[in-house]
Amino acid sequence: MLEDAEFGRNFTDFPPIKIIPTRNHVPDPLDYQCPLYKTSERAGTLNTTGNSTNFILMIEIPSSFPPSHWIRRGTALLNELDD
Repeated sequence: MLEDAEFGRNFTDFPPIKIIPTRNHVPDPLDYQCPLYKTSERAGTLNTTGNSTNFILMIEIPSSFPPSHWIRRGTALLNELDD
């Protein structure tokens, strides 16, 4: 369950995710569709599909808040942090 970070923390660890492919999956509209990026830059070169090379995929995360709450905060998952 996605929750707000402790006060003053910009980053927090996220538990490992097991991705199970399914056919004809219909996302729950109450889950937050969280973008997963390679780095914190959140930008990259656009490839031929129109996606950023830094973007990996969207991860569905259940939350007690509506998705708009997380969108306003710019919530995203990152594979690595800047040193």
